[in-house]
Amino acid sequence: MATARPTGTDPGDTTRASSGGRDGGPAGGRELLPQVRLKHWGRWVSAVVIVVLLVALVYGASQGDISYRDIPYYLVSPIILQGLVGTIVLAVVAQVSAVIIGVAIALMRISKNPVAQAFAAGYTWLFRGLPVLLQILLWYNLALIFPRLQVGVPFTDVVFVDVSTNAVMTTFVAAFLGLALNESAYMAEIVRAGLKSVDRGQIEAAQSIGQTPMQRMARIVLPQAMRIIIPPTGNDFINMLKGTAMASVIGYLELIKAANNIASFNLQVMETLIAAAVWYMVIVSVASVGQFYLERSFDRQDRRPGGPPNARALRRKVAADLGRAPLVRSTP
Repeated sequence: MATARPTGTDPGDTTRASSGGRDGGPAGGRELLPQVRLKHWGRWVSAVVIVVLLVALVYGASQGDISYRDIPYYLVSPIILQGLVGTIVLAVVAQVSAVIIGVAIALMRISKNPVAQAFAAGYTWLFRGLPVLLQILLWYNLALIFPRLQVGVPFTDVVFVDVSTNAVMTTFVAAFLGLALNESAYMAEIVRAGLKSVDRGQIEAAQSIGQTPMQRMARIVLPQAMRIIIPPTGNDFINMLKGTAMASVIGYLELIKAANNIASFNLQVMETLIAAAVWYMVIVSVASVGQFYLERSFDRQDRRPGGPPNARALRRKVAADLGRAPLVRSTP
């Protein structure tokens, strides 16, 4: 038999009372505490301080003895453009060479040959320990140790090449060697970390189907390690673009040297340096954009179901040999 509900009661009253009065009314005979919005005074104060400092900086710069209208002229000055080309060429050549040498040193470091391991460890220790500027100066003054560079049969009088060291060790070569060899030591550690990040099981699977060490490295390890290698390599290339300024101490014509050459004639030091700074920001921004798209390309490839194409093909090959379906990573 159904139980009679007391007259005048609403079935929703109990629900509203237990919900604590969502409409802001009293719940259970108690008043709700009023909602008070937090006042983030620290944010406002810090924002005001930052704006005031920026305005003061811009105002102070505008009152300085600088001819701002001459800066656009220096941006397209022939000597500044020549220094810009010198900066880009030196940075690209040095970075590419550093990557090639760094990969070789990293492979020697992880090899099972104790002599190769010792050589790679000593190479990294030496070129990471010396400042870049010191290395550039050492290479530039190499003629003080070796007046002539000779290539021939050791311990005999047979000589194939005999040239003056000063003729070979130009400002570009000295700057290139100092920057490239120093960077190669860092690249070796970056590449080694990337290679060791690859799952050991994939390397063993490639070995089980008869792939040679070079095939495993080219088809399995490097494509996956690139996702780890590219970000720090991009950062190092940006540092390389700025590090070329150290070549100005030996007379190599890059942006800083070009700006100083102009300023030595007209004494407009700040104007030429600002022009050089603008070009540095342009090339660094372009390099940063390229790094972003390169990272996104490798990251998208690695996040596909099954991983990179070479790794997916390897798993299909191993699964076919074993007579079962390939294992792939499930997408979230």
